[in-house]
Amino acid sequence: MTAAAVKGPAGYFPSIEKKYGRPIAEWKEIIRSSGLTRHMELVGMLKTEHGLGHGHANALVAHTLTEGL
Repeated sequence: MTAAAVKGPAGYFPSIEKKYGRPIAEWKEIIRSSGLTRHMELVGMLKTEHGLGHGHANALVAHTLTEGL
């Protein structure tokens, strides 16, 4: 592992962008504009409405919530 390796939820970001074709900023805006505030509600929304896998949805929500809605 290199010193520049990204850890935590952001480590998923390159694969999320590649798999789902949207930049992370767009996913964060979807989360923030959803009107939801609870972690698992947001994860569920991303999974059901946007087809994200659980790990990818969880990483996006965790990272976005640490920044604040």
